[in-house]
Amino acid sequence: MPIRLRDRLVPPAQRRTLEELTETLDLRAGDRASTYSAFWTMLVLSSVIAAAGVMSDSTATVIGAMIIAPLSTPIMGLALGLVKQRSTGAGRFVLGGAAAVVAVGLLASLVVPSSYHLLSNSQISGRTSPGLADLLAALATGLAGAIALARRDVGAVLPGVAIAISLVPPLVVAGVCLGAGAPALAAGALVLFLSNVLSLVLAGTFVFATLGYHDIPPARRTRSRATLALGGLGLLVAVPLVLSTAANYLFAAWENQVRQTTAQWLAAEPGATVIGVEARATTVHISIRTPSALPPVSDLRARLDDVLPAGLAIVIDTTQGRTINVSPQHPPR
Repeated sequence: MPIRLRDRLVPPAQRRTLEELTETLDLRAGDRASTYSAFWTMLVLSSVIAAAGVMSDSTATVIGAMIIAPLSTPIMGLALGLVKQRSTGAGRFVLGGAAAVVAVGLLASLVVPSSYHLLSNSQISGRTSPGLADLLAALATGLAGAIALARRDVGAVLPGVAIAISLVPPLVVAGVCLGAGAPALAAGALVLFLSNVLSLVLAGTFVFATLGYHDIPPARRTRSRATLALGGLGLLVAVPLVLSTAANYLFAAWENQVRQTTAQWLAAEPGATVIGVEARATTVHISIRTPSALPPVSDLRARLDDVLPAGLAIVIDTTQGRTINVSPQHPPR
C-alpha cells in the first residue's frame, strides 16, 4: 500500500502503538483472570441471545447478540500474532469459543419439533448457503474492523462492524441444525463461520502488516512464507464459497424451470396458478392454488423428467391441503 494512502487511512497522529493494540487484542495481556471472565461470560450470554433470536426468527434479537459477542477479539488477535510472528494464544479462544457456541445451539435444538421445517426460518435459511457475496462482505468488514482498531478516533464504528460480520449466529445455527438431524445445513453454517473468520484474519493481517506492527522487521524469507500462508487461507475461503454460489445458482435455475413447466401444465385449468417453488435438500416442493381438479400428474412428471436430474423428488402442495408425490421412485425426505 502506498505510504500516502496508508497515512490517509490511518493518520500517524491517530495510530495506536503496538503496545496499545496488543493490550486490546491479546487476551493474555494485563489482568488475565478478569479478561477471561469477561470473554467467556459475554460469549455464553451472546450465544443464548443468538439462540433465542434464531429460534424465534427475530432479526433484532440476533443483532443484539452480534453486538455483545466478543469472538472477533481473539480472531483479530490471530492476525496480530501472524504479523508479530508470535503466538498470542488466540487460537485456543477461537476454537473453544466456537465449540461452546455450537453446544448452546445443540441445547436449543431440543425444543425444535420433529415436524419443524428449518428452512422456513429466515435466520437459519440465510446462514446455511453462503456465497461469494458473503466473502466480499466479510473482507470489507475485516478491513473496516482492522482500521478501526488501529485508529484511536473511530472506535464508535466497532459495533457496526460486529453487526456486519456474522460469527456467533452461524455457529448457533450449526448447533441447531446438527441437533435437528440436518448435517448438510449445519455444514453450510460452519462454512459461513469459517469464511468470516479467515476473511477477518486475512484483512487484519494485511492492515496490521501495512501499518508496520512488527516486533522486529520481518526477513524476506519470512515475508514469503507469510504471503504463501495468506494465499493458502484465501483459497481455503474461496473454494467452498465458489462451490456454494454455483450450487445456489443451479438450484435457482431448477426452481425457475419447475415453475415454468408447472405453469404450462396448469395452463388448461382456469384459475390454477403456481404460488411458489422451493428446493429443500433433494426435494422440490411446488405450491399450487387451484379451484378445480389438477391435470394428470403423470403429464407433469414426464415434463419435469426432461429438465431435472433424476435424483430430485417432486412434491405438490395444494391450497386444499393435498400433498402429491410426483416422483414416487424418489421419495421425499
